[in-house]
Amino acid sequence: MEPNRKQQILNAIVEHFIKTAEPVGSKTIIETYNFNVSPATVRNDMMSLEGEGLIFQPHTSAGRVPTDFGYRVYVNELADFAMARELAKKHLGALMSQSKVRQAKQRVHDAVALLSEAIPNMAFATIPDNMRTFFMGFSKILKQPEFLERPLQASQVMEVLEDRQDFIKGLTSLQLDRDPKILIGQENIFSNIESCSLIVCAYNYDGFDGYMGILGPTRMPYAYNAAMLTEIRELLEAHQL
Repeated sequence: MEPNRKQQILNAIVEHFIKTAEPVGSKTIIETYNFNVSPATVRNDMMSLEGEGLIFQPHTSAGRVPTDFGYRVYVNELADFAMARELAKKHLGALMSQSKVRQAKQRVHDAVALLSEAIPNMAFATIPDNMRTFFMGFSKILKQPEFLERPLQASQVMEVLEDRQDFIKGLTSLQLDRDPKILIGQENIFSNIESCSLIVCAYNYDGFDGYMGILGPTRMPYAYNAAMLTEIRELLEAHQL
């Protein structure tokens, strides 16, 4: 049954008050809810609703708020539960998507932290969803004899890592898969850090694709690093981290 105008006004008052916690006046009802009647007509309907005990005027405010009885009529006769269910599903879906992204970021962060602890070099990964990159263990590079003796090389590595978008573009150009790819010295895709080697692979966690890898001087334990990268990637994808 189509609500009459008074019921529509009650519905507007209840829903606006729920949203704002502010008493609702006739001007607000007309401007916000597009009632095609005069302010005097709305005021008369509001007086009638007040007389029926559905709304009341708190203090000296010109607006009205629902009574408990007004809420009861709204719940029993006016509230659109079907539309509310759709809105609830939509909102919950968005929250679950955000939660999934946050969880994926945390798991990848945990994986890189573990990888960094397990190797003598620096570990990195791209973060799910926005393809940013984070690095862990850069101090390990700085402490390597190669870079202690050649601080310029260390600064060049820092410059490459600071340009994170270019770093991601470089990784993307490698067309990586889940098996580690080893780039040694001059094979490195980043021209300013031929003093380094790169071991990198692709990963997929809950539908999120990214890259994970190891960067360090060419003097590194290649087989061990590649094996550790594989182990960490498999643990991540198996939800065991």
